[in-house]
Amino acid sequence: MSEVTADLPSYIRPCGQCSWRVSVWVQPGAKKEGVTGEYQDSVRVRINAPAVDNKANKALAAFVATRLGLKKRNISIASGHSNRKKVLLVESDVEPRWEGIIPAGA
Repeated sequence: MSEVTADLPSYIRPCGQCSWRVSVWVQPGAKKEGVTGEYQDSVRVRINAPAVDNKANKALAAFVATRLGLKKRNISIASGHSNRKKVLLVESDVEPRWEGIIPAGA
């Protein structure tokens, strides 16, 4: 485990050599997208897309991938497809840029 991985918040958990699980609390239909803090041991993320026809889930995966410096195909929803609280599976051969989803001051 690298030093970066050892210092991660509790909502980011390694689950294999090249994969991590990230607990996310999603606010769909927000006016402004962004990472806004922590909530219930998850990172809180606001997404513009509405929670209709899987739009918010797709937008969340794209948003998190961009913030981590990865491609959308590296992010999948492991659980919580129809809930605000979700667990994302991040799979990548390189260490993601975790600072992209760690709220300022955390």
